[in-house]
Order: sequence, then C-alpha cells, then structure tokens
Amino acid sequence: MSFKFKLGVLAIGVMAATSAQAYQAGDIIVRAGAVTVDPQDSSSNLDLNGTSVPGARVSVDSNTQLGLAGTYMFTDHFGVGLLAATPFQHNIEGDGSVLGGAGKLAETKHLPPTLTLQYYPLHSSSMVQPYAGVGVNYTNFFEEKTTDTLTTTLGAASTSIELDDSVGVAAELGVDIRLDERFGLNAAVWWADIDTEATIKAYDGSANLAGTGKLDVEIDPLVYMVGFTYNF
Repeated sequence: MSFKFKLGVLAIGVMAATSAQAYQAGDIIVRAGAVTVDPQDSSSNLDLNGTSVPGARVSVDSNTQLGLAGTYMFTDHFGVGLLAATPFQHNIEGDGSVLGGAGKLAETKHLPPTLTLQYYPLHSSSMVQPYAGVGVNYTNFFEEKTTDTLTTTLGAASTSIELDDSVGVAAELGVDIRLDERFGLNAAVWWADIDTEATIKAYDGSANLAGTGKLDVEIDPLVYMVGFTYNF
C-alpha cells in the first residue's frame, strides 16, 4: 500500500470525523452545569397604605444551582434553545437610607425558564461553536416568606409577601468547545428582563389586615453557566 494511498485514507477519515462532530439540522444539544443568577437589581420606594416611604427599598442576592439547557437545531446555523434549572432561592434584603441596615426581610424561590432563537455563525464543522440568542423569559416566584425582622420593622404581629410572576425579553451569548464527536465544554451568559411587584401584608394580633405595602422590583439578572455539552 503506497504512502500516498495511506495519506488519502487518513485524510478521508479525518474529514469524516470532523463531519460527525458538526452541528447539523436535526441535532439535539444538551448542556449541563452550574448556573448563577446575579441580579442587577433596583427597587422603588415602599408604598405603605398608599404613601411612599423615601429610602425604604430592597435588594436581591445571587444564587447558584444546577442548570440544564437544550437546543434543537432546525438548520445548520439556527436552533431553538431552552434554559431550565433547579429552583433558585434568593434573600430579599433591606436597602436605601431607611432599610439599608435591616438585613434579610424575606426570601423567595423561583424558576426562570428561558426560550431563545439561537444563531451559530461558524461552519458546522468548526470545533469551536460560538452562538447568540434572543427570546423570552418567564419567571415563576413561589414559597415566598417574610422574616421576623420585617415583621418587627413594620410593628406587626405577622407579615406575608407575594411576588408577581414576570414575562420579559432575554438574550444570550455562549460558546461550545468540542472535545470529541459527542462531548464538549460550554460557557454561556444570559440577560433577562425580570420585573415583579412585591405585595407585603401586615396583620395585627387577631390576624386582621393592618396594612399593605407594595414595591416594584427590577431584578434584571445576568445568568452565568459553565458546564459540559453532549449532542445526539
């Protein structure tokens, strides 16, 4: 067998392997890893029984959970992506001149499924696949709880808090680095427009409603993910 023939066979093999590693129409790409939600938050002043309380604001801390993202490629360059995760838990803390030193006032859990249309600009055979996406985020808040700190601050016997669900635009940037024909590394960042209205209720010792407060909170987080990718 001649050297040229061997070289030709090797070249064909490399080309076939590269093709097998490509993102193509019909592929399903699964990504898993650590996801951090880092709120770039701000809030209005507390509106207590219809009266604004200047300097009575809140902030929201960050949280990291296990994330899972999937993409279906309907062409070699375009796909539909979905971001999901185990529930995130955030502390809601006092902020502003009035509540800035109060500490934790409440907590909440949420699920932020995000659907995006993704674009992969490079040729499908590239081992490095950057992508960008734009779409919609739906955030469902649940298991909201207040703390004794909030109850004491409001001079109530007990309190409750409820956060409205949010729907807003989302954008993402990411990159996959292929290690073999199935596995690779992934890093991605999302921005999501998440706005909610928090309704706080204060009750007296007889469980009668004593007052209602409202806050508009813009969470607008950056969401970071680092993990692995596998394609079918």
